[in-house]
Amino acid sequence: MTAPTTIDTIRTDHYLVPLPVPLEDSMHGKMTHFEVVTATVTDSDGASGTGYTYTCGINGGAVADTLRREMAPHILGRDPGLIEAIWKDLWWHCHYGGRGGPTVLALSALDMALWDLKAIRAGMPLWRLLGGYDPRVPCYMGGVDLHLAPQALVEQTHRNFEAGHRHIKIKCGRDRLREDVARMDAMREAFGPDMPLMTDANMKYTVDEAIRAARAFRDFDLTWFEEPIPPDHPAGHARILTEGGIPIATGENLRSPWEFKTLIDSGGVSFPEPDVTNCGGVTAFMKIARLAEAHHLPVTSHGAHDITVHLLAACPNRSYMETHSFGLDRYVETPLTVTEGHVTAPETPGHGIVFDRDRLEPLRV
Repeated sequence: MTAPTTIDTIRTDHYLVPLPVPLEDSMHGKMTHFEVVTATVTDSDGASGTGYTYTCGINGGAVADTLRREMAPHILGRDPGLIEAIWKDLWWHCHYGGRGGPTVLALSALDMALWDLKAIRAGMPLWRLLGGYDPRVPCYMGGVDLHLAPQALVEQTHRNFEAGHRHIKIKCGRDRLREDVARMDAMREAFGPDMPLMTDANMKYTVDEAIRAARAFRDFDLTWFEEPIPPDHPAGHARILTEGGIPIATGENLRSPWEFKTLIDSGGVSFPEPDVTNCGGVTAFMKIARLAEAHHLPVTSHGAHDITVHLLAACPNRSYMETHSFGLDRYVETPLTVTEGHVTAPETPGHGIVFDRDRLEPLRV
């Protein structure tokens, strides 16, 4: 009987990546860089899988240190195919000082690498290994554009349409609500009533402020109102959904399937929105998607479109996938192509993300 392969090495890399242009939202302010932390797992047969996570420019060092110092030594020599066992072991190994923050971002990158490795060894694209549903996934462009005046926002959207997008998300949360309304009015005037349009407050509001904003946004037939308040107030989300009268998307700042269960049980979310790079990885994302499906809710996503396309391609209850504006496409060998508002999950084994390490090397932290 052939002995199973084991985890031989785990390599961690940390990069500080400049944005092509500064971005701004209501709570993070102006962003000039983001961080990428990668995990590469190599097994005893020499096969490798890669995962990654990212930050808005802060705390990447803590993520990288958690991977190197706390997680990697704990699972060396383990069978890399037993991903559920490894996930549970690492969750409890790091639980007292973890449960969120850098710990779960590190776990997400490592879990992603293990799934990539498993799919590569199976000779299958990840979306097929996860069950397979439909490789053609509807997507939207998630702009970080709160600083743009209405005309500049319209011009940006025309450029996004030229790049293949047909569904658009804009930021809200300016100091004067009428300015958010003017931006939405300009979008509807330029692109008509039928273009799927979302808005994202990045946790800007109180509950009462969010209800007032939602009521002001009703006339624009939004697909959803995203992250109106911080994620720690499920009852507040339920009030906003009920009293505001428009669908709510949230979850990019939740860090486990259990947090999503609490939110869903509250009745405060229309579109659960996990981010595979910070919710616990592929393992957790798929559990969250199935939890949403059990509650007849469509699942969306935040960021990391190059890996998330595989996950939503395996979800019958997927809605729109976010294609992010951070610009990581410049550092991967084969970026996704958007065509008529859709992206197609690749058929190459694994998730197919190959980083251009030569381009990234000058950005190493």
